[in-house]
Amino acid sequence: MRKKLWIILALLLVIPGLLFTASCAKKTVKSELAVTAAAEKTSQQASEIMREKMAAKNMFINEDIYFDFDKSNLLLLAQDVLRRKAEWLWSNSEVSVIIEGHCDERGTNEYNIALGDRRAESARNFLVDLGITGSRLTTISYGEERPVDSGRNEEAWAKNRRAHFTIE
Repeated sequence: MRKKLWIILALLLVIPGLLFTASCAKKTVKSELAVTAAAEKTSQQASEIMREKMAAKNMFINEDIYFDFDKSNLLLLAQDVLRRKAEWLWSNSEVSVIIEGHCDERGTNEYNIALGDRRAESARNFLVDLGITGSRLTTISYGEERPVDSGRNEEAWAKNRRAHFTIE
């Protein structure tokens, strides 16, 4: 009689224990698969975010603003470009920028250096007015020293009358 009681008690304890262990193992496998899938999804999202950030950074660097002949005031198109640049700067608060002022070849070297400086300062002041901290923005003038287009016609000169942005 005692033997039967021990067998029944053992079965009552062993069988639920085995069932519990088996059911927990299945949950762990599902959890591991879910974790792996979530990690892959997160990795893909992180890669996509990095691509978007690089594209935005390239836009920031590669999009110059242009000026009329012998002028340093901002055209409406230049203001739109600067607004986009300000948005990027707001979302990248650790970045500092150098604003380079450039001119075409007409005029004396001294005059073009001064005009390039006014152009760079014009862009800087606009960004500061949009809320970008002035200490993040440095200006420099290259005058006519670094042309984008070495041609000697209005089309080439228009390309050279610009402010260019680089990241420090």
